[in-house]
Amino acid sequence: MTRMESVRAATETAKGSVLHAADVVAPYAGTARDQAAHYAHEARVRIAPKVSKAAQQAAAQARVQYDAHVAPHVPPKVDEAAHKAAGQARKAARQAVDYGKPRIEHVVSAAQPVREEAAVRSSAALAALRGGVTAKEIQRLVRKHERRARAGRAVKGLAIVGVVAVGAFAAWKWWDRQANPD
Repeated sequence: MTRMESVRAATETAKGSVLHAADVVAPYAGTARDQAAHYAHEARVRIAPKVSKAAQQAAAQARVQYDAHVAPHVPPKVDEAAHKAAGQARKAARQAVDYGKPRIEHVVSAAQPVREEAAVRSSAALAALRGGVTAKEIQRLVRKHERRARAGRAVKGLAIVGVVAVGAFAAWKWWDRQANPD
């Protein structure tokens, strides 16, 4: 196996690992993204000047160290292949983010009603466990909700019948005037 084949194999392995990691981490990425944005904003506000200066110093030191110690001992083709592999890894990471982001947003938006219902039910169950609500009171509330639902359907039905009756009466009056102009 040549060096290039070895680098290609490592790149393919890294790409597969990144895609697998994106699938595994997808459920947690939304929350992590929000938290990271919040923390990044705070960090930018508080320590931006210090970090900027430290980054410049670190970059200068890394260039000096790389040029002095690593670059002379690495063959140019290996160095070029490593840079190419790093670029491909960055591209694979961006693709993983682009692949996972819409799916995560869809899952989060679809889970919103379920989350709200679960919160309501868990708070009701907690109140029942603490003794704040008895089984009899829960049954009474269920019957009350059922009665209100039936009453609402009945009122809606009566309203529709009333609208139809008024429309029929108006049509009959109009037809009667047309037939008897007097």
